[in-house]
Amino acid sequence: GATGPLASTIRAKLAEALEPTHLEVLDESPWHGGPPGTESHFSVVVVSGRFQGLPPLQRHRLVHAALSAELAGPLHALAIVARTPQQWESDPHAPPAPPCLGGSKHDRRRG
Repeated sequence: GATGPLASTIRAKLAEALEPTHLEVLDESPWHGGPPGTESHFSVVVVSGRFQGLPPLQRHRLVHAALSAELAGPLHALAIVARTPQQWESDPHAPPAPPCLGGSKHDRRRG
C-alpha cells in the first residue's frame, strides 16, 4: 500500500470513521504525470459494516465526509470501492482502474 503522509492520513481517517474490516489505500499519483513524490491521486477499497443497507452513492458520501479536508486540498482524485463485508467475502477483488489519459482532457497531445 501507499506510505506517504497523505496516504497515512487517508488510511487513519477512514479507519476511524468507518471501522473497516478491510482497507486498501493505493497512491496512483505516479501514473498521472505529477512530479515525483506528489500525492494527489488515490484509490481506496473500503469494506465496512457501516455500508450495510446503503446504496453506492451513500457509501461514497461517507468516504468523502471522512476525507473532506483532504479533498478540499491536496487530494485531487479519489477512486472508491465501498463494499459490505458480505459483498467482499463473495468477491474479494476490486475492479481494475480505467486507464489514465494523462493531463487535462482539454490538453490533447498531437501526433
